[in-house]
Amino acid sequence: MADSSHGAPGSSVTVATPGRTPEQFENPGLPPHRPRLADRDPRAEKRAERQVALLFFISILGTLLFFAGYFFVELDQTIARLRLQNLLLGLGTAFAMLGIGVGIVHWAKTLMPDHEVTESRHEIRPEQDRRDAEKIVNDILDESGIKRRPLIRNTLLGAALLAPLPAIAIFRDLGPLPGDVLRQTMWDTGVRLTRDPSGTPIRASDVTIGSAFHVIPEGLNEAEHKLEEKAKAVVLLMRLDPEELNPSPGREDWAYDGIVAYSKICTHVGCPVALYEQQTHHLLCPCHQSTFDLEQECKVIFGPAARPLPQLPIEVDSEGYLVASSDFQEPVGPSFWERG
Repeated sequence: MADSSHGAPGSSVTVATPGRTPEQFENPGLPPHRPRLADRDPRAEKRAERQVALLFFISILGTLLFFAGYFFVELDQTIARLRLQNLLLGLGTAFAMLGIGVGIVHWAKTLMPDHEVTESRHEIRPEQDRRDAEKIVNDILDESGIKRRPLIRNTLLGAALLAPLPAIAIFRDLGPLPGDVLRQTMWDTGVRLTRDPSGTPIRASDVTIGSAFHVIPEGLNEAEHKLEEKAKAVVLLMRLDPEELNPSPGREDWAYDGIVAYSKICTHVGCPVALYEQQTHHLLCPCHQSTFDLEQECKVIFGPAARPLPQLPIEVDSEGYLVASSDFQEPVGPSFWERG
């Protein structure tokens, strides 16, 4: 049986004899368009328009909520106020971004034209391409309905203009450079080591081998900028067998009878080093698993931290309480470019 060709204009199909594979298939075309509810019912279209505008308005409210937490929640050196501010900042940013994203998706799914189109390839003609591109942009504006829907247009513009402002406010807090702020803490000669958070002084006899104390300087709870000072001055206090310590020259008197004190702030990105392994004498940072060896002056033995934890020189006063011999001899926390 001979092959015959037929099909829609501009396309063809080869009808093969049994057992033969056809070389060409007829273009099936696009499936029939199924109108949406908003396409058939003007009330549904208006309702969808209001919903999109509401989502953009939620984005605006989210940005305003961010600034309310950023500028109007005054920190009073308590964790509760800090948590409230972080909550407002997080919720504000989330609603600002979510409102715009969901609003645009809902706009496209309910109001913008959803019919499929096909376009034939053509030769490249620069001037004609420019006109075609201009026509495409105009068609997009017409199909989106942004010209005839001022409610959506105005709320979208408001949300889009306000959404980047929280990022600008946050970037402003990245400066100025630290200068000598990180080089000084509340520790000084004769300042007692006290328990965190109670502020109770610690006697040398209270620290047994294998124990670990979270320590703050005496007077920290009454400081004007409590959180800022604590972020630099918080210390871990432990006691080892004095024979297990290996102090470097010049540090022989930085410990007292096996009791050592090191900064609790990880030298990687500043997380609190709070895990102490009594058997191995290792301190671990839970954020990125940096590990410091107490027997080697908190040298880094694992993880991304680049330098040991700074040691706080300590001694005992006339009443048997542990006190600092001086401030840290180097800046605490993560490294910065002008640390030196």
